[in-house]
Amino acid sequence: MLNETDPDPGLHVTTLGERGPLVAFCHGLFGQGKNWTTVAKAVAEDHRVLLVDMPHHGRSEWVDHFDYVDVADRVARLFDAEDPVALVGHSMGGKAAMVLALRHPELVERLCVVDVSPVDYEERGEFAGYIDAMLALDLATLEHRRDADAALADAVPSRTVRSFLLQNLHQHAGRWTWRPNLAVLGRDLEVLGGWPADALADRPPYQRPTLWLAGQRSGYVRDEYAAAMDRWFPRNRRVVIKDAGHWVHSEQPAIFIEVLRRFLAQR
Repeated sequence: MLNETDPDPGLHVTTLGERGPLVAFCHGLFGQGKNWTTVAKAVAEDHRVLLVDMPHHGRSEWVDHFDYVDVADRVARLFDAEDPVALVGHSMGGKAAMVLALRHPELVERLCVVDVSPVDYEERGEFAGYIDAMLALDLATLEHRRDADAALADAVPSRTVRSFLLQNLHQHAGRWTWRPNLAVLGRDLEVLGGWPADALADRPPYQRPTLWLAGQRSGYVRDEYAAAMDRWFPRNRRVVIKDAGHWVHSEQPAIFIEVLRRFLAQR
């Protein structure tokens, strides 16, 4: 259940399902809780599900900086040790979920990390390019969403990626705005790509079941990262999903759902 004594009022949460164990989903950079709707509906047949808009995204509030410890601690306020959660996190949300499990293990009954590792990724140019292109869009003169799509085409040639980014373009009272806090995310991109090892140095490993789901075509979960994964999460099992890249859950939803449901059912 939601922790009703001290929930974070700045986090927007969507709920599905009325019975069964609690599962929460933490999306990645430029995402929103609703991106997990297809997976959540399948899981909600026998679970209570929370779709969290992470800080700086969706309908959750903006603050003046991005920090994984702060993000993890804010999401942790949604949970209660008497009703521990199965936590699923993708990319940025996967790192936040890992930090949450390490800092508040009593809240997390099991952990599923989707296509990200507890390491510092040095290559961030692709995401910086996306942010620059989104910020360069003149929203004041924008009339139609299709015009935004055309304006982003050179900087973001993939139609799939453009469609994903444009889900964050919101119109209210005739005015277009970006839901993500692009200025802070762009400024703190080094933090987003990093791993807060120093802040976690005094924390013991997370000893509960951990599932890693990686895309075969993605480079975010590699053999050379196994030592870091084992150091922080010794009870981990890794599954590579064929014909999938970084957005595993949207590229191969049926396989993803099947593997996740089996993991959630293990006792």
